[in-house]
Amino acid sequence: MLDKIAMGLLHQVAELDELPATGAFNIRLNGKTAARSSNPNVQIIPKTDKPGINILIKPGTKNETIHIPVVISESGVKESVYNDFIIGEDCDIIIMAGCGIHNCGDEDSAHDGIHSFNIGKGSKVRYIEKHYGEGEGRGKRLMNPTTIVHLCEGAVVEMENTQISGVDDTVRKTTATLDAGATLIVHEKVMTTGTQRAVSDFVADMNGEGCHCDIVSRTVARDQSHQKFVSILNGNAPCTGHTECDSILMDSASVIASPQLTATCIDASLIHEAAIGKIAGEQLIKLMTLGLTEEEAEEQIVNGFLQ
Repeated sequence: MLDKIAMGLLHQVAELDELPATGAFNIRLNGKTAARSSNPNVQIIPKTDKPGINILIKPGTKNETIHIPVVISESGVKESVYNDFIIGEDCDIIIMAGCGIHNCGDEDSAHDGIHSFNIGKGSKVRYIEKHYGEGEGRGKRLMNPTTIVHLCEGAVVEMENTQISGVDDTVRKTTATLDAGATLIVHEKVMTTGTQRAVSDFVADMNGEGCHCDIVSRTVARDQSHQKFVSILNGNAPCTGHTECDSILMDSASVIASPQLTATCIDASLIHEAAIGKIAGEQLIKLMTLGLTEEEAEEQIVNGFLQ
């Protein structure tokens, strides 16, 4: 049974205020399955050899939203979960993942989610992953997602990764391989505060003619927090790739941005951009002349930057 705290976490990471009335979903609570539902187009099958599920999506499936969030509301829960997605050809679906941790105890709570995707020919997937932490305990809230994606010919994946509040330490690893005509678009938004640490590590191998990859990260580092962004694009065929990291640095925080490009094909076109800077003084002054305090003006700028 999902209590008020668990439902609050579900709202934050999966935009759910109640269990879905239709569609396929798997809700994981404190290391166990709390609710699960399949349908004729989407089969969710528990693994027998390790924690996790297999998600089988029928070719031609359209307009399905699949929810697979994880919530932890107890201190001391630590788990590694393996979810494998087999997505048939010519699909058009949304996957809502994410993890929320409420920790009011003294022990660390941690979730490591390892997601593997095989995206069928011509399919389109929008993948939304949100990370959220809360609670006043001394125990940390730790999340380490690993995402492994293979895009078959003509497949399109749009990934939206968001981490705005409460996660003490995270290492996000994403690897992708792209066949001919495939497209991978990644939009990442991260804000760290206090002494939090966030590491993002992307590697994309563009192996097929005409494939495209676009990785954009926007981050805000506050207080004494630390961020590291590594993005590697390998152009192994006639392809286009772009990677960008844009960060606002505040207080005594630190940010490392390391975009890297490798081309093994003369017709690979690759671009990288990285910018780290503070909030411009003229932006603050402009908002303060409209009646905002300096703190309110900073919040407005940060919120707009992370939109």
